[in-house]
Amino acid sequence: MSLTESIKQEASQLGFDAVGIVQVSQSLPSTDQHPSPIEKHHSSVTSQLYDRLINWLEYGFQASMEWMGHLPERRSHPSMVLPGCRSIISVGLNYYTDVQADECEGNGRIARYAWGKDYHNVFKKRLKQLEAFIQTLAPAAQTKWYVDTGPIMEKAWAQEAGLGWIGKHSNLVSSEYGSWLLLGEILTTLNLEADSPGTDLCGSCMLCINACPTGAIVEPYVVNAETCISYLTIEYRGNEDQLPAKLKKQIGNRIFGCDDCLDICPFNHNQVETNESAFLPSSVTISPNLSSLQAITKDEFNERFQGSPIRRAKHEGFARNLHIAQGNDSRTSQRP
Repeated sequence: MSLTESIKQEASQLGFDAVGIVQVSQSLPSTDQHPSPIEKHHSSVTSQLYDRLINWLEYGFQASMEWMGHLPERRSHPSMVLPGCRSIISVGLNYYTDVQADECEGNGRIARYAWGKDYHNVFKKRLKQLEAFIQTLAPAAQTKWYVDTGPIMEKAWAQEAGLGWIGKHSNLVSSEYGSWLLLGEILTTLNLEADSPGTDLCGSCMLCINACPTGAIVEPYVVNAETCISYLTIEYRGNEDQLPAKLKKQIGNRIFGCDDCLDICPFNHNQVETNESAFLPSSVTISPNLSSLQAITKDEFNERFQGSPIRRAKHEGFARNLHIAQGNDSRTSQRP
């Protein structure tokens, strides 16, 4: 069994549902007049990633997420994150649970990925184990792992590693797991065997774009965070009064994240249920009562959502979201 096959087998045994590998250039783009085909591909991918990121930033689509504009060249070139990086091992965990949220009157809605425990902690343990396994096979190899916490454009590299393709909603789509894959990766100086990139199968479908409650998907593959409900209910730190009345109406009963563009995707209609118990929902996350949650203090919020992605919104942001949802009594307000 080759080194690459051993690493993939170990990843599967550790419980990762998807694993793929992409080769990246070892160094920054050079002025070599006769690059190899692989070097040409590497240069093309990193150049495209950089150009797309710069274009997105110039439009201001990052909203208040200023860190997205910090050293953009580093985000698009793994060798600036791990010197000598030659491969990225991209892994995915399926988080779909065959449970329906209770959206009766008086309840809010929480994005499916936040129904269970914080996926960062699930990934952290397994990525460390996979990293240790790699080091037993290749002690001289350098590695660095991330779970959307570092300057890595993980969806783009996951597509290059064959885990799926980036859909028009800008999320990764897997032909097997749909959009219900959470991503992590290990950068390494090992020169591993690469998988074929994922093929875009969206075709002429526009369902996700049409389903977006606020029109945040401004064009295929481009999302304006400033009007995205996931951003507004998680990352946005402003006050409710700073949001336009129409936008608040469009938020509807969503109090943490938004799954509308995922729910409508045809590739999510044949879901595979997760084997990971950490992603199973609690009674609070699938039927969050707006009134009872509005009454909790900061300490109660931190305690109730200990080990949950929901703490990302912070108590102040979550309370703001609850108040907006309470003001949107009619379910018809969820659509423009």
